[in-house]
Formats: sequence, C-alpha cells, structure tokens
Amino acid sequence: MIQVEHLSKYFGPITAVDDISFNVARGEIVGFLGPNGAGKSTTLRILTSYLPATRGIAKVAGHDVMTDSMHVREKIGYLPQSVPIYPEMRVEEYLQFRAKLKGVDRATRIRRIDYCLDRCRIREVRRRLVGTLSNGYRQRVGLADALLADPPLLILDEPTSGLDPLQIRETLATIRELSGDHTVLLSTHILSEVEAVCQRVIIISRGRIGFDQSLDKIGDDTATINVEARGPADQVTNVLRQIDGVRKVVHQPTADGLSSYEVQTANNADLREQIFQRIAAHQGWTIRRLDLRRRKLEDLFVEVVLRGDPEAQAARVA
Repeated sequence: MIQVEHLSKYFGPITAVDDISFNVARGEIVGFLGPNGAGKSTTLRILTSYLPATRGIAKVAGHDVMTDSMHVREKIGYLPQSVPIYPEMRVEEYLQFRAKLKGVDRATRIRRIDYCLDRCRIREVRRRLVGTLSNGYRQRVGLADALLADPPLLILDEPTSGLDPLQIRETLATIRELSGDHTVLLSTHILSEVEAVCQRVIIISRGRIGFDQSLDKIGDDTATINVEARGPADQVTNVLRQIDGVRKVVHQPTADGLSSYEVQTANNADLREQIFQRIAAHQGWTIRRLDLRRRKLEDLFVEVVLRGDPEAQAARVA
C-alpha cells in the first residue's frame, strides 16, 4: 500500500527527512514513532502530497505522490494533528460538504455519512455546531471526514493530541475497529497508543529510520535479569559472566553490603535458575532479588533515540 525508497526532505540547510525507506502492506496498522522534530509529520505530508520531497520515491497504492498526486489523494483519508474544520457548520452539514468535495457519489453519500456518524460515535452531536464541540468530538469529526470516501489508506497524525484519557481510549477503540477494512499509518510519540492498536512499529529519529519490526518481536532478542546479591562484588560479577547465555553484566553498588547487577541474556533466555544455583553454591552469598524483564517498546524507543543523538547519550552516561 505504501512504498518509500530513499526519501529525503531538506528545508534549506535543515535535514528533516534523511534517506528513509519502508513499506506498509495492505491491511496493516503501523505505528510511526519518533520524538518531536524527528521527521514524522514531514514524512506524512510528503505521502499525502502536501509537501514535495527533495529526492527519493514515495508511492501510495502504486501511484507516485509527485507525478500522480490526484490519484494518491483519492486513496488516502488524512487526519492532521490539528483538525481543520469549519466551526460555524453543523456536524452533519460539514460531512455533507466534505463528501461532495471528495466526489462521493450522490447515491451513496447519505449511506456513507450515516456509516461515519455511527463508526466514529458522533451521531448524537450531528445537529450541533462544530465550534461548540469538545476536542474529543472534533477529533472524531475529523476521523469521520477521513473515512467518508472509504479510502483504502488512513494516515493519522497525532489523532489523540489534546484529548483527555477517556477521549483517548474511545479514539483508539475506533482506530482498532478499522483494522482489516483499512490500512492505517498512525503517527504518534505516545508509546502506549502504539502498543494498544498497532501490529508493527517504525521508529524515526533525527530524520532516519532506526527500527522497523513487528511489535511481537521486540522482546525476542534480549532479556534483562535484575539481581541483588550479598557477596564480594568482583567475584559475583565474574560468576555471572561465566554463565552460558549471559551477554553482559553491569554492577551497581547499593547500601547494606548488597550489590545490584543487571544481567543481559542472549536469545531472550530466562537464566534465573542458573543464576540462583551459581550464587547459592558459594557459602555466605545470598540473593534478595531476582527479576526477569524483557525489552519493551519504551526501552527500544529510548535506545533508538539515544543512538541517533550523541549529546543525549553523553548526558545520560554522565
């Protein structure tokens, strides 16, 4: 559905997007993650033909966003971060107006508007002026607008921005219900939203793609075991490093003669039993804590962002 190859965008001397490539298959819900200023919105504006790329190729449903932009727009329902809707119009009136602009056939227009009113849970406010609606309802009206022409691709840029927790929950539920019928590219920097609705995540940092993989594979390569033990720190560290499957041991002194160890294992291995047996075999050594923590999306996000930002990495180490 989306094909991006070596895409770059420069604003004078500033590089907003730097040689990125990725694909999104039909029917996927993909989270497009990154910190503020990472290049998310710029990439989405290029895909929706709002901005020209400096170089590279971007296609939507086989149509080039530069040379065939009208066909691209017919395939996309776009919800920008700030929903540009007319406050003086009533909700149903606004959707009728937008359906006409999008070329929705008169015979199906009423049916599509009814469908969007129900799917986005805004039927109860259809007679109200848009300007009197809460932010949550305005976002839902924007999502209904994006769905009017039944596009195969939905591009949603920060769809929960400015919403309260209940409104966020309702908006995410609506997006989740769209899976299967639409391909969704969801741009956000809120990790819990991606974990709630997405099947795959793409992380962009400083204009470059740092990670692109299914969510269920994030914790498959590395597990971390937190150990608190009483014993000579250098000897305990050496014992831990000698266990098969241990990649790295980081020692941190604590109070009361205890030491804390962060043990990283290969292939997502749970080595708690081996660690317990090795430490318990030494007389006078005891264990107070032994916890397994698999890598989460938050850990991965921080890792990718710090990898692309040497100053932030240096500050964290300091």
